[in-house]
Amino acid sequence: MSDPAARSGTHEAGNEGYIRHAGRGFLVSLYAALRSLKLYPVENATVQRGLDELTAAAGSLLEDEGEIEIRLAGDFLFVNGVRLRLELDNYASFSHVQGVLRAFDVGTLAVQQGIERREWQAFLSIILSLTEQAEAPEERYQLLSERLAQASTPHIGIHPGTGDDATDEREAREAAKRTYSHGVAVTKEVVNSIRLGRTTNIKRVKRAVQMMVDQVLSNETSLVGLTALRDYDEYTFTHSVNVCIFAVALGRKVGLSKLQLYDLGLTALLHDIGKARLPIEILNKAEGLTEDDWQVLQTHTWRGALTLFGLRGYEETPYRSILVAHEHHMKADLTGYPRHIRSRTLGIFSRLVAVADGFDAATSRRAYQTTPIEPDEVLREMWENPRRGYDPMIVKALINLLGIYPVGTTVILDTFEVGIVVAASPDLALLNRPSIALVVDANGASIPPPGLTVNLAEKNEAGAFRRSIVKVANPDRLGLHVGAYFL
Repeated sequence: MSDPAARSGTHEAGNEGYIRHAGRGFLVSLYAALRSLKLYPVENATVQRGLDELTAAAGSLLEDEGEIEIRLAGDFLFVNGVRLRLELDNYASFSHVQGVLRAFDVGTLAVQQGIERREWQAFLSIILSLTEQAEAPEERYQLLSERLAQASTPHIGIHPGTGDDATDEREAREAAKRTYSHGVAVTKEVVNSIRLGRTTNIKRVKRAVQMMVDQVLSNETSLVGLTALRDYDEYTFTHSVNVCIFAVALGRKVGLSKLQLYDLGLTALLHDIGKARLPIEILNKAEGLTEDDWQVLQTHTWRGALTLFGLRGYEETPYRSILVAHEHHMKADLTGYPRHIRSRTLGIFSRLVAVADGFDAATSRRAYQTTPIEPDEVLREMWENPRRGYDPMIVKALINLLGIYPVGTTVILDTFEVGIVVAASPDLALLNRPSIALVVDANGASIPPPGLTVNLAEKNEAGAFRRSIVKVANPDRLGLHVGAYFL
């Protein structure tokens, strides 16, 4: 690093706030230049402007820091040792840069002072030319290294992944599990307090929601994966947490701010709070519900609104939480329940929670519904059947979030292997090619949790996909416990 005393300017070298700000700007410029070069020929004005802005952003950071070191560790990016925070406005650029580094098995990208604009153009062009090749990441790394040497880019250095990704992934999964478990525990505490007529600590609920929002922003895949647990015995509590996670992830997709996501998360977690006022025997009824039972169950909407309104006297409960508790079953065309008295338009929070609630409820096994619907069928029904009453824009965002085969779906491959979907493809053109955990190999042997993770977008030497999904399977018929592969 350069000597801080030798630099001019108002920034302090090594200051985390400055590195985080400048590093974010650099990565956004890198993404923009790479994207423009992919779309247009090099002589295009957009490409030239992108290269100019990248050169300027890198030059500014290099002047202050002496070098730039971008390191990939699990789901996190570090610039000069400072972890960059994933925010709504940089999600696309950060995710793309992470994807490029993983695709080439690059653990560290180092940039030195003196780099010329020509080197950036060469580097990005080589990246794009090699991206479509079918080699494995480690083979791509070797090709990238060779091509950079041939192109004479002395100020750009790459180093392979250190193998710590597995450790980072385990740590991320553990953090997600702690966050999820804490959310379930807090939800259980709130529901039981209301049932017993005790005061509810809304501040504790808000802290749990903030943890979940932060987890979704930093490591969405791990937390969304845990929604596949869908615990039968703890349905009331896990359902609320799952709806919170899905709603927050959807809220990010449609562009809500972090503060709005906090409010949305709290609203989603409390959307079914009215069920705490219902008879336990109806909620836990093993046989099918009677018409009278359904009538009682439907009262949970207005009971929830009244419950949350009562809590406003003790702690600050957002008005939107009260509104969503009342509206989340009304449907977009207002044909649901409770019946509306005056014409109204459902707010964005109500529409987001309705979609999150509908998806998780339909894919869960409940006391009176022991056979859940397969996730891909649920998505298809939500999208194709307007009578379900979901906002099509939100449903489309859910499909983009989860892919055609949502997390937790059990699939049979053309290789005779069986897998469980663990993450949607980040490429919207490949939504039918998620990442999966192989749980049964081609010989029929079981692979213990967490399984062997593979990306269905991977191609072989001939350019054909290595694996493809043949059909969706019922995990119960195969003797699989899906949740075990996310723990």
